[in-house]
Amino acid sequence: MGLPYPALLAAIFLVTLLAYLAYVDLRTFRLPDRMTIPLIGTGISFNYLSPYRLTDLDAALLGASLGYAFIWLLNKLFRLLKQQDGIGMGDAKLLAGLGAWLGWLALPRILFLASIIGLLGGILWLKLNKKNYKQAFPFGPFLAIAGIIELLCSQIIPPFLSISLISVH
Repeated sequence: MGLPYPALLAAIFLVTLLAYLAYVDLRTFRLPDRMTIPLIGTGISFNYLSPYRLTDLDAALLGASLGYAFIWLLNKLFRLLKQQDGIGMGDAKLLAGLGAWLGWLALPRILFLASIIGLLGGILWLKLNKKNYKQAFPFGPFLAIAGIIELLCSQIIPPFLSISLISVH
């Protein structure tokens, strides 16, 4: 049985794009619009057109909107306090893309996990690159990792577990 072929292809596409975006952000501190905007569009399209969608259209649209708005608002608040940007809008578009693919209910889990991984990864990044805690480091890779974990844990692993549990009986 397993995961339907179109859903598997969509998951492979999403994981591949997230891995590439993480790599680009690590190397350049940029998440290019030519990659993040299609992530949003393909997520909404897949969840609208596919019978194997990962969430319904309303949740995808709300996820894209809330994902972007949360990072935008967070950056606005940081800018008010520090007179500089604290997070890039590429991260906002990446979170919007994750919301478009996985729905708005996945956003709190993604943000929580990305924050924990980002805290640990950021400390490691700063140490390896001999930087102090005031130096910027890319957050996109941690959003991407959290998105992949959310995809696997909520969409791919449970169907396989239920199939294996059914076949045991």
